[in-house]
Amino acid sequence: MAKYIGPKSKIARRFGEPIFGADKVLSKRNFPPGQHGNNRRRKMSEYGVMLAEKQKAKYTYGVLERQFRNLFEKAAKMEGIKGENLLQLLESRLDNVVFRLGIAPTRRAARQLVGHKHITVDGEVVNIPSFQVKPGMIVAVREKSKSLEVIEDALAGFNHSKYPWIEWDNASKSGKFLHRPERADIPENIKEQLIVELYSK
Repeated sequence: MAKYIGPKSKIARRFGEPIFGADKVLSKRNFPPGQHGNNRRRKMSEYGVMLAEKQKAKYTYGVLERQFRNLFEKAAKMEGIKGENLLQLLESRLDNVVFRLGIAPTRRAARQLVGHKHITVDGEVVNIPSFQVKPGMIVAVREKSKSLEVIEDALAGFNHSKYPWIEWDNASKSGKFLHRPERADIPENIKEQLIVELYSK
C-alpha cells in the first residue's frame, strides 16, 4: 500500500499548519523549510496556490495522487458541489472515520489499525483504509482488540460530540456513520474550490 513516509514536520512547516497533528516544530520555526524558507517576499503564482491546496488536502487525508484524482472524478459525477463532494468522500474513508471516532490519535495511526485488522464494519473485519463507509454502517473495534493500550489512550476523554455525523457507543466501542458531513461541520482548513479549479484547467 503506497503512503507518505517522509518527514512530517517538513510538510507541516511548508503549509504552516499541523497537517499530521500537533507539531512542536511550528512554534519554533513557523516558516517553510529550506534555505529560503524564511524569505516571506516570495509570491506564489495562481497555479502554485491551487497546487499547494491540493497537496495539503492529500497530506491531510493521507491519499496519494492516483487515489485523489479518482476520488475527484467520482465527486464530479455526484450531485451537488464538486469540492464539497470531494471532502465528503475523503471524510467517508474508513481510516478517517476511525480517526474521527477517536479510536486512533491520528489518521496515520488509524490507517495502521485498519491494516492490522483491528477494525470491523457491520461486524466484518475490513483492512482496506480507503474503504468507503456508507450512511448507516457501524464501524467498531474488533472484540479481541478492545483492550489495546493505543485505543484506550486515544478514547480517554475524547469528545465525540465534535462530529455530528457519527454516533458513538462507548460500551461496545462502536460508532454509527449517520450521514456524510456537511461542509460547515468539517474542521479541516482546506479551500476545496481551488482544487476544483486546478483539476478543471
